[in-house]
Amino acid sequence: MITKRWLCSPFVRKIMAEEINTNKTATRWLWPSLFRWIPTSTDHIIDAEKRLLSLVKTPYVQENVNIGSGPPGSKVRWFRSTSDESRFLNTVTFDSKEGSPTLVMVHGYAASQGFFFRNFDALASHFKVIAIDQLGWGGSSRPDFNCKSTQETEAWFIDSFEEWRKAKNLSNFILLGHSVGGYVAAKYALKHPEHVQHLILVGPAGFSSDSDASKSEWLTRFRATWKGALANHLWESNFTPQKIVRGLGPWGPNLVRRYTSSRFGAYSTGELLTEDESRLLTDYLYHTLAAKASGELCLKYIFSFGAFARMPLLHSASDWKVPTTFIYGVQDWMNYQGAQEARKNMKVPCEIIRVPQGGHFVFIDNPNGFHSAVFHACRRFVSPGSGYESLPEGLTSA
Repeated sequence: MITKRWLCSPFVRKIMAEEINTNKTATRWLWPSLFRWIPTSTDHIIDAEKRLLSLVKTPYVQENVNIGSGPPGSKVRWFRSTSDESRFLNTVTFDSKEGSPTLVMVHGYAASQGFFFRNFDALASHFKVIAIDQLGWGGSSRPDFNCKSTQETEAWFIDSFEEWRKAKNLSNFILLGHSVGGYVAAKYALKHPEHVQHLILVGPAGFSSDSDASKSEWLTRFRATWKGALANHLWESNFTPQKIVRGLGPWGPNLVRRYTSSRFGAYSTGELLTEDESRLLTDYLYHTLAAKASGELCLKYIFSFGAFARMPLLHSASDWKVPTTFIYGVQDWMNYQGAQEARKNMKVPCEIIRVPQGGHFVFIDNPNGFHSAVFHACRRFVSPGSGYESLPEGLTSA
């Protein structure tokens, strides 16, 4: 709650004075001034991305790929713009050997392509690696999120990715998606299987159905409490963690620092971040979270409270047309049993690999194990004719 004492603090007075001195419009009300406390911008995001990727030895090119203002006749809400403003997806492409297979990487919720910073060097030794920020995330365009249904929300991500593919003139690529990015990658492959050679889903969200919520006793009990009712209300109101980061203004970076120190430090299941990695990832993560709300607002339309998919991938398993590899950290909170259930109905090759000392961010927790899993999944592209089928040491099959 904002108090009179807080409003009269020296810090607030200093911020207000700076605002008056730097803006020609003399009289501005307090609230707009407060919102400008959020110390970020698109330039901040790209600068933070460059600092984080300075840890990567492989040269790369960063570009904003124009995806237009929308394909002809599109009914997707993000294409509806009174100004016909073109949108773009922030893209990084890493140097590779000529003739290398193309690997496109799609990040998960509350993340951006920079989260793969520990993987780019190793993967670029075998692939032409291209990583993107999805529409409404990271350094990509952040249009107003006007979707009102699950179908519209899925189209927001699938259609914008397809426009990106056309702009990059890509076809026949390996598609890797993490968490919610795995959900998007899978939905894209279902709609455009002709472009995807192989699908790699890393701790993918969206296999458990909304009806499965009744099978979870703890969730049923929790929903019956006042805390559960409040949490469910916040979820359905589209209250996101990013709103907390923005609401804290200049104190937001400290909250993000505590998160990264905890998640990838004290409670990490695998290889700890170095001091430089932690500092640069924290800086990068803060700027991507604090920027304008856009893609983050997808969550309530894709999942019900408890992360149960409203249109689960499990129901589409029999329509799968692309060979698929699932990769899970052994400590991943995403349940690999959903993939096992889907595999029963798939008519294409499918394998499930579990990586030790890894949680939901297995590619950060245990990068070497993750790389081994990816190389094994793509063995027919990186080592054609090798006939090598057994899993690398340390990995397990589910």
